[in-house]
Amino acid sequence: MHYDIFNGDADGICALHQLRLDTPYPDAILITGPKRHITLLSTLQDVKQSSLTVLDISLESNRPFLEKLLSNSNETLYIDHHFPGVIPETPGFTAHINTSPDTCTSLIVDSLLQGRYRKWAIVAAFGDNLHDAAHKAAQTLSLSKQELKQLQELGELLNYNGYGATLADLYFHPEDLYRAIRPFADPLDFIHSSQEIALLRQGFQQDMALALRQHTINPDKVNRIFHFPDTAWARRISGVFANLKAQEKKDAAHAMIVDNEDSTLRISVRAPLTDRKNADSLCRAFPTGGGRAAAAGINNLPPEMLDEFITAFQATYNRFTPSSHRA
Repeated sequence: MHYDIFNGDADGICALHQLRLDTPYPDAILITGPKRHITLLSTLQDVKQSSLTVLDISLESNRPFLEKLLSNSNETLYIDHHFPGVIPETPGFTAHINTSPDTCTSLIVDSLLQGRYRKWAIVAAFGDNLHDAAHKAAQTLSLSKQELKQLQELGELLNYNGYGATLADLYFHPEDLYRAIRPFADPLDFIHSSQEIALLRQGFQQDMALALRQHTINPDKVNRIFHFPDTAWARRISGVFANLKAQEKKDAAHAMIVDNEDSTLRISVRAPLTDRKNADSLCRAFPTGGGRAAAAGINNLPPEMLDEFITAFQATYNRFTPSSHRA
């Protein structure tokens, strides 16, 4: 039996799609979920003597579950770009993990496959807000400006669909979205024939219009903090909105705070694009926090820790910029 376990965002979906275009596993069991549901290996603890491909989820967050899977003689390929902690060295385990802020899981897969499905890696890089990396990869292909713009929109829409506290917040289950793109070797063909894209585009536009009405809770600061209400639209748009604001003001850090139904707080952090560091270490200092150097988050921050988080956020990114004062 083979299992494909992948993050439900643009990067996880596109990473798996590249691999399966190259090496099909038509009967693979798919394990995925919303973007922040990262302990996916916890659902496979009874699996033995099988093969697994794990894409775009933190090894550190899944360590105890991975260790049990390896002890059960499961051959495992692990490809990721998040902080891994200590990488296991055991027979049957192969890891390709690169935590550089300039890469994502799909770009790692693209390198392993020598660029055979590079357009999908470009889609994923745009989805992960790695615009420079996406444009660099695109230089090897003959893409028009319009085609590149279409790949960017697809990456952002796939990523948009992955955000949400539960599957009920999403327009499509990530597994269904993966199955929708699976017949297409070229993402441009998917864009031209997909009904899913039209629905995601409409939802994105509506949610973004609501988000753009929100104001920072720390006006007159270099770094910006936004606080959104407990609504499905806020949960869906939070990550993509944070990416948009990061592109808008590249020398600033950004934090998106969204109220959860249980009164905890869901936080997305984007390091400045001019210095993509420390978002992961900042978020790992708090319960349920994790991510990567350029972009990280906290799933369920106790509300009484919000002031502590804001203080830590400001201390982490407290610096002068040429056109601004101290944050």
